Amino acid sequence: MSLLIGVKEAEFTFIKEKTNATAGNLSVQVQKLKEAGYIEVLKQFKDNYPQTTCKVTPKGIEAFEAYVKALQQYLQVGK
Repeated sequence: MSLLIGVKEAEFTFIKEKTNATAGNLSVQVQKLKEAGYIEVLKQFKDNYPQTTCKVTPKGIEAFEAYVKALQQYLQVGK
């Protein structure tokens, strides 16, 4: 999610390269994020090759911002 927040949308191969995830692991994570409504997944063909693009939804942005805020509050308690 943190990678997608920065770019808003990205191809599966880009995400795979940047996260060093395996295709299988990333597929599972993408599916979970899609089911939660945090990302949209577009599957199409580009030059006769399959292309999967992931895009953050408004719900995903809201959830990520809530996560960051909770993390910041947690870190403040430790001070």
